[in-house]
Amino acid sequence: MTIAQITDALEEFAPCAYQESYDNAGLIVGNRQSEATGALLCLDVTERALQQAIDRRINLIISHHPVIFGGLKRLVGSTAAERVVQQAVRHDVALYAAHTNLDSVRGGVSEKMCDKLMLKNRSILQPVKNQLVKIAVYAPSAHAEAVRQAMFAAGAGHIGQYGCCSFTTQGTGTFLAGEQATPFVGKRGVLHREPEEKVEVIAHESKVSSAVAAMRAVHPYEEVAYDLYPLLNEHVGVGLGMVGELEKPMETGEFLRLVKQTFNNQSVKYVTSGRSEVCRVAVCGGSGGSLMGKAIACGADAFVSADFKYHQLQEADGRITVADVGHYESEIFAIEIFSEVITKKFPTFAPYLVEYTVNQINYL
Repeated sequence: MTIAQITDALEEFAPCAYQESYDNAGLIVGNRQSEATGALLCLDVTERALQQAIDRRINLIISHHPVIFGGLKRLVGSTAAERVVQQAVRHDVALYAAHTNLDSVRGGVSEKMCDKLMLKNRSILQPVKNQLVKIAVYAPSAHAEAVRQAMFAAGAGHIGQYGCCSFTTQGTGTFLAGEQATPFVGKRGVLHREPEEKVEVIAHESKVSSAVAAMRAVHPYEEVAYDLYPLLNEHVGVGLGMVGELEKPMETGEFLRLVKQTFNNQSVKYVTSGRSEVCRVAVCGGSGGSLMGKAIACGADAFVSADFKYHQLQEADGRITVADVGHYESEIFAIEIFSEVITKKFPTFAPYLVEYTVNQINYL
């Protein structure tokens, strides 16, 4: 099995196109076409994690946090990131990261937090915008279904939890084939009228090229008429954070104790809203302070995330209970997700979990 096969499976689940603009998800070091001798799963690519891969003769490390994030200007071994990259290249170990793209998909880090808290009726807290495109193509009625299915197979037609979504309008197409044309129907120099269907589907911008190519491959016309419309719609299935509901309302103190136990915290930094109960809960893996306004606006009673700044907690201002569980504690579930995706796709390929999954931050 190649490294490409494994990373392609991860990107099918969490496409790199879903990462934030500042991020660096994807293959960072290594050759996609190399045979994978194993895969080590971790939150951070530390020197100890890399040494574990080297000792086990594993040539692929999959992490949540990219080892190169803000960029490297030199490789002289003066920082841990530089030393990791140097050793990875020297020992031919590929480094792959799925970061904010894993945070932004259904089944990703925030949804795993929902799983742990057993939240129901879930939805994306901050869906992405301006990433959807409507593809409209005109095809002879007898070929419209093949065109539609080709675009579905290429990743178009997904709206939230629904697939194979399309809309069809029947009409009549006209064209006059020139002398150098090779018309599928009609004759050169004669105006032709053909019963056609307009097939419309929605696709994420990252899927448009492949959907159009798949459509053209099965379309019978020499010259295919199609339109691409950028949409302002929110992509309800992709975005940061999630919101859901507890099975039944809990007293606020009881909920905070549940959070502490669920995320295995030594302590939890929190502010309360003054309300006695919590039912609707927003979550976000990693640094979720920027979503405080979204959590309040969606009617959440509590917001569970990490790395809140002092003034962000002041923004809660008695309107929402906020629990800061820590960056590590909110994202450690990424390792579970990697393992689930890989073993589901490749049942006979067993990834290794890093032995040094310990939060380096302690509380006195």
